[in-house]
Amino acid sequence: MQDAAPNDENTPTVSRTRIGLICALLLLASALNYLDRQTLASASARIKGEFDLVNEQYGDIEAVFGYGFVLGSIVFGILADIMPVRWLYPVVVISWSTVTAATALATGYQDLLWLRLLLGMFEAGHWPCGVRVVRSLTRARGRTMGNGLLQSGTSIGAVLAPLIMLALLTDDIGSWRPAFAIVGGIGVFWVIAWFSIARSADLAGDTLQRKQATPWSVLLQRRMIVVLIIVCLINTTWQLFRAWLHLFLEEGRGYSETQTLLFNSAWFAATDVGCLGVGAVVLWLCSKGLSATRARQIMFTACAALCLTMLSLPWLPKGWILLAVLLFGGAGALGMFPLYHAFTQDISGKHQGKITGIAGVTAWFLVPPTQKLFGRLVDVTGSYDLGLAAAACLPALAAIILWIFWRDQPDETSLSEA
Repeated sequence: MQDAAPNDENTPTVSRTRIGLICALLLLASALNYLDRQTLASASARIKGEFDLVNEQYGDIEAVFGYGFVLGSIVFGILADIMPVRWLYPVVVISWSTVTAATALATGYQDLLWLRLLLGMFEAGHWPCGVRVVRSLTRARGRTMGNGLLQSGTSIGAVLAPLIMLALLTDDIGSWRPAFAIVGGIGVFWVIAWFSIARSADLAGDTLQRKQATPWSVLLQRRMIVVLIIVCLINTTWQLFRAWLHLFLEEGRGYSETQTLLFNSAWFAATDVGCLGVGAVVLWLCSKGLSATRARQIMFTACAALCLTMLSLPWLPKGWILLAVLLFGGAGALGMFPLYHAFTQDISGKHQGKITGIAGVTAWFLVPPTQKLFGRLVDVTGSYDLGLAAAACLPALAAIILWIFWRDQPDETSLSEA
């Protein structure tokens, strides 16, 4: 089998300026997606205090987001392969923004459960839409960089969330509420920008890919099984890191609320470096003669190695070494996602939405029960260390699976050129 990523030179040509503008919108959509999501984690200590929640209940709130994400992945994964993304994308964004704004009105545990369920469902639609857009605009070796821009927006949003919360928090325990109303309202401006910038002609590649005659059996091939296992493992690690970092620092290591919020921003900035860095290095490795697949495998393994540094957490006290390890682990944890998306984009253009949707379901298969288990473990042991260290091992298993079982084969675009 030839060790090269599928070639798709039939991708319609769009000027670099237009691609740059649309990728900027994708980055902003991802930023908004995570800004809305991470606002809860940034206010977690306040919310737990106001509603008198134990860690297991907070784990339930994080878990139900995952159940909503699973449902949304199925629905929007199918819709993204049927409807023009230019129209579906803004519907998704305005929907999750409305739910975020409504969180400011939550009165207790039950309200938070329902709101996070809806937020997860609508936020899931971002990924089938965004990944389809990247695939329609880029070719194999450039997809990791395009996905890096898409994924890096999540870090920007997560960087902003604690800073916004820090600026708005007062001694009033309910001062977390205005942040949800503010970040929820930003979605309206993104929708206006999308319709102003993204033209139907720019996304002609998406239209062509949806018309390709590719059988559903492509969803049953070995490569599909590989990416499903990989995303299940790496997303579990990422979601645990993201959800519990704030409480680990504040309650587990005794950092102040202000110190924790500021470091959270630094941590997500490091994850952004991971996203953009893997794309740049993959392009460089390809320029040196490596195939796109081999370059991605090498970088995926490097990211998994960075995650493994967090095995040292149980032995690290409060201090700069602890913070440095968290930064390395964060960069590795999110840096794997642009690579994973690139592998899914090699499978099928026509079914890209369903591939991303099915992968979204699988990605959250372990997350809800592990979030609940993590919270219970903390309640029983009084420590966050063991759970975070265990989560750091999953990407290494994903890297081993990727090296052993991934094999390239032409997609429907390559076959059309033969």
